[in-house]
Amino acid sequence: MHLLNLPTRFVKVNFVNVAALLFAPTRLTSCWERGYCTGVTSNGEVNKARLAEEARRKYGNHVPTIFSKVIDKTIPADIIYEDEKCLAFRDISPQAPVHFLVIPRTPIPRISEAKDDEAQLLGHLLIVAKNVANKEGLQEGYRVGK
Repeated sequence: MHLLNLPTRFVKVNFVNVAALLFAPTRLTSCWERGYCTGVTSNGEVNKARLAEEARRKYGNHVPTIFSKVIDKTIPADIIYEDEKCLAFRDISPQAPVHFLVIPRTPIPRISEAKDDEAQLLGHLLIVAKNVANKEGLQEGYRVGK
């Protein structure tokens, strides 16, 4: 599902994922070094526990995913943005010169399972994708994909 249909001249320019793709370790540079991280406080463990409990109540207990491991930093990732609601990191197997993923801290297993009260979070993911794309120098156009 492509949320933005652009002319074909933009198809291979850049790609921003706002959902799940496979990930493998890469060279690490923190989003703090780039100045992209905001809103992450020293009580991160408390926030992680709160978000995990929130997700369990909404979706039940799920086995840990590659994305939950990136979020809790048990798997290394090249994180380029982080806040209390989401995390953005570079794709290990990019399909364009700039290719990153934006994932919510509260798991949404499938867009078809998103709750109506998550509309603000879903909008936040798109705004973060736009802002990170700007910081990555993507003024000529980009795609947002599933």
